[in-house]
Amino acid sequence: MTPAARYAAAITVLDRWLEGEPAEKAVTGWARGARYAGSKDRAAVRDHVFDVLRMKGRCAWLGGAETGRGLILGLLRLRGEAPAEMFTGAGYAPAALTPEEQTPPADAPEINLDVPNWLMPALQARFDQDLQHALVEMGKRAPVYLRLNRRKAAASQVIECLRYSGVEAIQSASGATALEVRAGARQLRQASAYLDGLVEIQDLSVQRAIEVIDWPLKGRVLDYCAGGGGKALAIAAVSDAEITVHDAHPKRMADIPARATRAEVRLNMRETDALAAEGPFDLVLCDVPCSGSGTWRRDPEVKWRLTPDRLAELCQLQADIMEKAAALVRRGGRIVYMTCSLFHDENETQISGFLARNPDWRQTVQHFDTPLTASDGFFVSELTQLSETP
Repeated sequence: MTPAARYAAAITVLDRWLEGEPAEKAVTGWARGARYAGSKDRAAVRDHVFDVLRMKGRCAWLGGAETGRGLILGLLRLRGEAPAEMFTGAGYAPAALTPEEQTPPADAPEINLDVPNWLMPALQARFDQDLQHALVEMGKRAPVYLRLNRRKAAASQVIECLRYSGVEAIQSASGATALEVRAGARQLRQASAYLDGLVEIQDLSVQRAIEVIDWPLKGRVLDYCAGGGGKALAIAAVSDAEITVHDAHPKRMADIPARATRAEVRLNMRETDALAAEGPFDLVLCDVPCSGSGTWRRDPEVKWRLTPDRLAELCQLQADIMEKAAALVRRGGRIVYMTCSLFHDENETQISGFLARNPDWRQTVQHFDTPLTASDGFFVSELTQLSETP
């Protein structure tokens, strides 16, 4: 495909997204119908689409319309490319620019346009004077990080192994187990270091959150909202505790057995009805469902789909999960609460609310990263129950 044809394909995908289709589904649907497109073409189209979603407000401003065509026109202008060289109408290129489209707006768009207006107060409360800097960072693609499985190999060995597979990585100074991928990220899942369980794909902010907790070396740990099991695997890499994984939607755990086998660790999968008989646990990890505002660089679609009602539902769900987790912890045990959210309502406010409802608990650890300090926004709080009721 020519560069212009790739932009035309991105216009098609974006129009599907604007009609309500999830972005990944829209990209996949286009790719299935475009058998002529190679892997590089598919990757380029996906990149165009997700770059637009990170900067949709500015793209619409510069393109003059919130349509697939307008958004791609705006993206080209943001990138400093000449739209007329892509909008030619030749072959599979987008139709030539109309007279109205040929002249961009006189004023530069404000970066605040890249966030739904109703979310700006929550971001202002978080970042204060750093808000504009944070918005700039959240408009960029997220870096790719790997978590080194130190049970199986040293960093130098893994970096060399990755290099043979076409993946360039360096050891990060920001995390004890973090390797930053500098090139070849699309080859990761075929790399022998990944297939052999020497590394897992895991964001830097998550790894830093794992590091601040003193995980029990023995005993029993429950990952209550396990999803794909990435955090349970990270705990298993530093602890010999018996680790149980659970998710309210068991299908989300489908990949856990294969991942645990690669890492050479054991994770016990349990459904909700079995948890009461399994408890009590020494520690319950709650990586709760949240707005995902800390991951906007990685998953920019979520900021445009989030609504005030949905955020309120998530906050209530988070509080409910914490209460359920408390009932599964032994007296004197711990809860570790995590979100990939930037919002106080999902983080500090949730902790203060739980402590107000449960006076026999204390916060013993709190750590928070944003895209200014790590790759994503991520919050972690450790809560410890008093050995005796106050």
